[in-house]
Amino acid sequence: MKTVCLYFQVHQPWRLKIYRFFNIGKDHNYLDDFTNRAIMQKVARQCYLPMNALLLKLINENKGAFKCSFSITGAAVEQMRAYAPEVLDSFRALAETGQVEFLAETYSHSLASLASKEDFVEQVKLHAAMIKKEFGKKPTAFRNTELIYSDEIGEMVSEMGYKTILAEGAKHVLGWKSPDYIYTNALNNSLRVLLRNYKLSDDIAFRFSNKGWDQYPLTAEKFASWIDGEVGEVVNLFMDYETFGEHQKADTGIFDFMKALPAAVLACKDVRFATVSETAKSSQPVGVLHCPHVMSWADEERDVTAWLGNELQNEAFSKLYALKDQVKALKNKDFDYVWNFMQTSDHFYYMATKWLSDGDVHSYFNPYGSSYEAFINYMNVLSDFEIELKRAAEAKKSSRKKEKEKEPVA
Repeated sequence: MKTVCLYFQVHQPWRLKIYRFFNIGKDHNYLDDFTNRAIMQKVARQCYLPMNALLLKLINENKGAFKCSFSITGAAVEQMRAYAPEVLDSFRALAETGQVEFLAETYSHSLASLASKEDFVEQVKLHAAMIKKEFGKKPTAFRNTELIYSDEIGEMVSEMGYKTILAEGAKHVLGWKSPDYIYTNALNNSLRVLLRNYKLSDDIAFRFSNKGWDQYPLTAEKFASWIDGEVGEVVNLFMDYETFGEHQKADTGIFDFMKALPAAVLACKDVRFATVSETAKSSQPVGVLHCPHVMSWADEERDVTAWLGNELQNEAFSKLYALKDQVKALKNKDFDYVWNFMQTSDHFYYMATKWLSDGDVHSYFNPYGSSYEAFINYMNVLSDFEIELKRAAEAKKSSRKKEKEKEPVA
């Protein structure tokens, strides 16, 4: 029996407003409320609501034979609550079917796993609590930001109690091996690793509407035959949820393709759909995945240079995490909130200077005119945040001193 695992990432970053040098010390509201609202409501109309309705219909029609999995970042859920609560209701409706699994990840879609084990663990706990509150179940499978993975990261995830982790089926890691099998983490064999079949995943996510592609147009029947032809035990199709209706517009036929896909796949002999956790248990691991260096699902290199590949990104990242201890010591919810959304990986992605093979992808997702503009804007916000952090720490220290002076002398 071959298992098809369909997984979607749902993420929307809190976008910063244009914050100039002269705002520092005066303006402490950092977010672009208008843009955040507009984008969330647009993506809700074009992707989340119609796609959730379609998935709910497919689940009900196939009576337990069709399943899928999601990870939804805390930043996305916060924006749904604020700007599109009906979207959150539609995700809850999917959860209630029992055919949809929600995975854990970092709350703010951060790069914490590359910087601080303590902060990584805290963010994962915060996210897991949010998933439990919103969808009624504690997650048992994990998906790190942008499929960032290494042996060490997998070990940390296993120590947190997770049984399964997702990763990229990168050629430079797999070598001759196939992503269509289950593997285990090299440092903790109890953690099962599911690898993305990036060719089939990208056929939907990136090539679906490309009229220059030699397989255009892609039909559900053709795609199902490719799945059936894969030599392996699992076929992991991992992609951004915004693929449906946002990156691939409705007029490309992407919704019609998805509507026909379950029936086409289930018509193949000995092929079934399963959630991430079910897939991990569907067969025994065939071996250990050795990944001593960090990989991701981004760009041709499948590494982390999309976020930490130049001096701008590394300087901003270093300055951000230099404030970690001060934020933790303050124990203030307002500062914790800003700390969380400033960690979101998108801020560093906007600073990328990879304008070769991956330039089009980076420019598509970048709201700034240049990488340098993204860097300056982020650093201006971070500078104001640092000033306010110091002021709050001094005020707290002064308050404690006054309280101590009021204490009666024994």
